[in-house]
Amino acid sequence: MQALTRSLIGLWRLARMGLHIVVGVITIWLTFGRLGHAERNRAVERWAARLLRLSGIELRVLGAVPAHGPLLIVANHLSWLDIPAIHAAGHCRFVSKSDVKAWPVIGGLASAAGTLFIERNSRRDAMRTVSRMEEAMRHGDIVAVFPEGTTGDGRQLLPFHANLLQSAIAAEAPVLPLGLCFYDKLSGRMSSAPSYIGDESLLGSIWRTVTAPPLVAQLNYGQPQASAGRNRRDWSADLQAAVDQLRQVQR
Repeated sequence: MQALTRSLIGLWRLARMGLHIVVGVITIWLTFGRLGHAERNRAVERWAARLLRLSGIELRVLGAVPAHGPLLIVANHLSWLDIPAIHAAGHCRFVSKSDVKAWPVIGGLASAAGTLFIERNSRRDAMRTVSRMEEAMRHGDIVAVFPEGTTGDGRQLLPFHANLLQSAIAAEAPVLPLGLCFYDKLSGRMSSAPSYIGDESLLGSIWRTVTAPPLVAQLNYGQPQASAGRNRRDWSADLQAAVDQLRQVQR
């Protein structure tokens, strides 16, 4: 009986999430072009926050959410929910693989949110992306990256890639470590329901999430680190240690 109840709840959540995504696409087509920069950011934050609620996810934030740039955020990567969770706390411009731009619906939503796309296997495109990140931060934007380069299982962090840190060094912008985790609201134990790794399918991950017991997405913002005099490889290791500590702290 409990399994049937969870399945019915999951179907209800999926239906509402689908409608919310459709409304988001229509909003982009009809009104986004008429909104100013700040209004667009607030619209993205509201849309992401509602997506979390419709998914059955409660957002909890520890630390101070940055209000403006120039700033680079580095975070661990667990799930398809990571980006909506961070957007719901405060808008930023994510760096994402170029494949996402071509995805139906998702690509349009990502582009509207100001995503910077990168071809991960192209050194030349990586340099171009670093330049665009630097430019965005010099204009006062907050840019966010997942230095692991892919989603992890939540048990331990994957090695951080240091290349994109060059953008913060060039822009003389601080870097803010951010630790992300999902846990069961009732038991307080870490949850793997939203995970999306290896051969897992996106639909399978979404279904596990919407049929799971109440979940919490927790964002733990650390302290910004200045870029002056930093070697990017050493800095990457320091940031990985900071993110690793932050992601394991629960309220």
